[in-house]
Amino acid sequence: MQAATPPQKLTMTYEQFRQWAGEDTFAEWVDGEVIIAMPPRGRHQDIAFFLAMLLRIYVDLTTQGVVRPAPFEVFLPSRPASREPDIIVVLGDNLQHLTEERFTGAPDLVVEVISEDSARRDRVEKFLEYEREGVKEYWLVDSRSGHAGVEVFALEQGSFVPLSVDESGWLASQVLPGFRVKPSWFTGETLPEVSGALGEMLPPEMKQKLAQRLGLG
Repeated sequence: MQAATPPQKLTMTYEQFRQWAGEDTFAEWVDGEVIIAMPPRGRHQDIAFFLAMLLRIYVDLTTQGVVRPAPFEVFLPSRPASREPDIIVVLGDNLQHLTEERFTGAPDLVVEVISEDSARRDRVEKFLEYEREGVKEYWLVDSRSGHAGVEVFALEQGSFVPLSVDESGWLASQVLPGFRVKPSWFTGETLPEVSGALGEMLPPEMKQKLAQRLGLG
């Protein structure tokens, strides 16, 4: 298999980056450098869309919060860096740091979908940045052939600690109690239907609430 092409880099200040980057620009700014990422592939997009739909429906049903899929800027003051996670979830009081253009600080939950060119960024660079900034929960979903899987890390005393699959085969969020996925969803050739995944994940009372929202109950 041909090696992934290294992402293109430019040099500019953060202010210049903000003026240069458009809404559809797949780029991040770190230490004065702009990193232009490779366009995501179909499997990457399928996973990101699937999880964004599950998260958006779950957050809408259970709590006051916002789900933002990429492209959407997260500015991390502690480095500083401007990142574009695949998905962020912002809850409660943290919503005060969210604007129409960006989120500043640590989202409650961050999802990164690993592609051929992003493994080191997602597993090492962003892992350490999100940990230092204080992101409460970090989800890593690998879209690469032969590496498919999902990992969840919760922040405990300033460090990310991996969460384990429970005895029933679920990997559950601590930030969103009740939100859970089956790792097997991400290892097959195709992803489950969103409706089917919700049917497995949601308790009966939440299924009824969803049906009422959709005008089905």
